[in-house]
Amino acid sequence: MSSSNGGTHWTAKENKAFEMALAIYDRDTPDRWSNIAKAVEQVKRHYEILVQDVQDIDSGKIPLPKYKDDDQ
Repeated sequence: MSSSNGGTHWTAKENKAFEMALAIYDRDTPDRWSNIAKAVEQVKRHYEILVQDVQDIDSGKIPLPKYKDDDQ
């Protein structure tokens, strides 16, 4: 999430994660908002790890794996 002009802007992925969490944890779920917050945060952390992995691959820190098609 980013903040501008005092408001909060969510990325499309964060918004989708929020919507999915709302669908999973309905209003009768104990600790609903705590569960929703955890679900959104998990998606955000997963995305950040993925971005770092791609950056490491692009920078050459992690070699690309060999695939069967590479030998042909």
